[in-house]
Order: sequence, then structure tokens, then C-alpha cells
Amino acid sequence: MRQRTVLRDVIATLAFVLPAGLVSAAAQLPQTSLVPGGVLTLPIEAAASAMPVVSFDGNRALVLRVEPRWIAIVGLPLSAKPGPATLTVRSGDAAEKTVTFAIADKRYATQSLKVAPGQVNLSKDDLARSEREHQRIGAALATFSPAAPATLRLLQPVPGVRSSSFGLRRIFNHEARNPHTGMDIAAPAGTPVLAAADGKVVDAGNFFFSGNMIIVDHGEGFMTLYGHLSAIDVAAGDSVKAGQPIGKVGQTGRATGPHLHWGVILNQELVDPALFLAPPRK
Repeated sequence: MRQRTVLRDVIATLAFVLPAGLVSAAAQLPQTSLVPGGVLTLPIEAAASAMPVVSFDGNRALVLRVEPRWIAIVGLPLSAKPGPATLTVRSGDAAEKTVTFAIADKRYATQSLKVAPGQVNLSKDDLARSEREHQRIGAALATFSPAAPATLRLLQPVPGVRSSSFGLRRIFNHEARNPHTGMDIAAPAGTPVLAAADGKVVDAGNFFFSGNMIIVDHGEGFMTLYGHLSAIDVAAGDSVKAGQPIGKVGQTGRATGPHLHWGVILNQELVDPALFLAPPRK
């Protein structure tokens, strides 16, 4: 019989505080935000010798050793409904535990855009292409390499104003479409795009909606995505270092102007990139 652990008022009020011994290490962790598209940061009690396995919605989550305990960093889907949610924790021979927490409501803004009609109501060929590419991207995001990322604090890939576009409910040519799953950073075409952290390129190519796009794996299901590029300077299988140029800003795919579409992925969920960046300078 499963044991059930409930995170009480601290989770329900989004005021979760890490133990005192983890304060300095927490500087390298993302901000906690228990809303759709946010991140749950959860200490896990388990033996230091055996990394616990944490799963959410059937997908394995990232777990780091931050003394004196393990920390799970879980991405919450943008489609998540407000209310209780659960994840499972397995540690060695101990019984599996179910952890319950609360996801708060968040009202994202709505944005109307004008694009070419063929990018909204797809032709039969374009629809078939986008479905193939959806499967290809899904396979890339399902990568779970065992090496843990060195840090979860990311570099901003290009200079410029960070938009608050993550989660925007998009309306293209008066027709509602899926919400925006990344951060847009406006920059002139040709501006070098830098890797946000050390990692390995798991896919790079041209896609119908994202244009020229790169996906970089940083370890344990933690990834970054770079879209609408005018040029790709790396290939699948390449290792990259934080700050290394990997492409150039462009306007490929479904885009209304030159910019970088930047995404962050945890346990196969696209989450708010702002949670992984240092606060912008005033």
C-alpha cells in the first residue's frame, strides 16, 4: 500500500522554503512557482548513496544531490489544471510514496497576431509535415541522460529585452491556437545565439512552426530550445559549452519579426524560462 505524503500550508501558499543548510546551493536552483508552466522544487529524504526516482505524469523528473539531501526539480505543464496534483517517489527498497501539492491558478494574457494564412489553416502536406515534426520533437524531449546538469541557472542566449510572452494565449488571424511555450527575446537578425549552459545537441533542423531550431540536452531531462534561427552552427551529437555560439537570430518558421524563441524543458514539459535566469538589471 502506498504511503501518502502531503505538503501542507507551505505548498498551498507557494511559500515553500528550503532548509537552512541548502540556502547557498539554492542560488543555483530555479525559482519555485507552483502555477501552470512553473517549477516545483522539493527536498526528498533518501539515503545519500541511492538517488531517488521521482516521476510526474509518468515522466521522470530531475533530481540533484544538494547536501544534506536530494532535491527534485519538477516542471509543471502549462496545461495543468489548478488544484491538487501528485508525484511519486521511489527510493531503494522503501515503499513508493505519493506526494501531493497544490497548483495555483494563473491567468496568462492573450495576444493577437497576423501571419500568412497558410501558417494557421495548414494544407494537407503542411499538416502531415507538422505532425511528423511533432513526433520528432517529442522523441528529442523524451531524452533522459543520466549525467546531472552542473547548474540550473542559465545564461540569457542573446542580449535584449526579455518578453513576458510565456503562456500567452495566442490568436492567429482571429483563430485561437495553443499558448506560447517559450520566451521571445527581440534581437537583430544575425545576432549570435549562445548556449545557455553546457550540454549536448540532441536535434537541430528546420521545422514548420519553429523554423531553424536547436534542442540542447543539459542532463536528466533538463533541456533548452532555440527557434526561428537564420543559421544553425551545430549538429546533433555536438557537445556545447555555456556561452558558445550555436546559431544566429532569424525569422524562420511562423514568426512576425526577427527574434529568438527560447524554451526550457523539464521532465518533457515546457516551463517558464524566466525562472532559470538571474533577475534583469534595472
